[in-house]
Amino acid sequence: MSPTTPVSALTIAGSDSGGGAGIQADLKAFAAHRVHGLSVIAALTAQNTRGVRAVHVPPIDFLRAQIEACFDDFDIHAVKLGMLANADVIHAVADALERHRPPHVVLDPVMVATSGARLLEDSALQAMRQRLLPLATLVTPNAPEAELLVGRSIANGNDAERAAASLLDLGAGAVLLKGGHLHEGSRVVDRYFDGVSSEEFIHARLPLDAHGTGCTLASAIAAQLCNGLSLANACEAGIDYVARGLQQGYAPGRSEVLVLDHFGAAPHA
Repeated sequence: MSPTTPVSALTIAGSDSGGGAGIQADLKAFAAHRVHGLSVIAALTAQNTRGVRAVHVPPIDFLRAQIEACFDDFDIHAVKLGMLANADVIHAVADALERHRPPHVVLDPVMVATSGARLLEDSALQAMRQRLLPLATLVTPNAPEAELLVGRSIANGNDAERAAASLLDLGAGAVLLKGGHLHEGSRVVDRYFDGVSSEEFIHARLPLDAHGTGCTLASAIAAQLCNGLSLANACEAGIDYVARGLQQGYAPGRSEVLVLDHFGAAPHA
């Protein structure tokens, strides 16, 4: 690798035909952080800012071929995991991660749609607990996703702390429990735990409906890990990146749902 070649990060996730979330958002976030983005498409979605109309999961052999093509040719510093549609996909991804052992794995456990609908079968949820959490450098659930992973409700900050401890017990290296779904007044509190230290990252709650924030956050954190930041600092930088992108977000479709402005959110040189 030459001195001018950027490091590489790999996203294994779903494709968003509307361009605001999933693989498309991940690659935009990688590029904004001057990280070369690789992609493995684990699911194809027909969606826009109004919702998901259809999902197609490629054959497992093709998923494996994509993963191996990336690891065979690139020095991958971080892997970001997003939408993994079923247990077979999760097991295939876990097998590859165990084989290649990338330095960092950021798991965004996409399990609950914005509408509140479950996106994973029970068998897939169990596979995520048993196979992916122990491989994750960091897991970044929102409150509904953390509730599914730990099997109990999260209504406030104390509940969030107990859930994070349970996720660490399940094998995650660290937890960033996102606060957007918790009602804590005019602020959003994202809570970081790694078993040794804990931090709270606080931003004002913005009065808007946005798409792709979770994907972008996990990808920005993965990119910052590629760029050498510590885990807690990468989380803080990723949260700041999303906050800037939301403040300058725009509605590309006919709904009022915003997507992030990655150019405006790009880190300062």
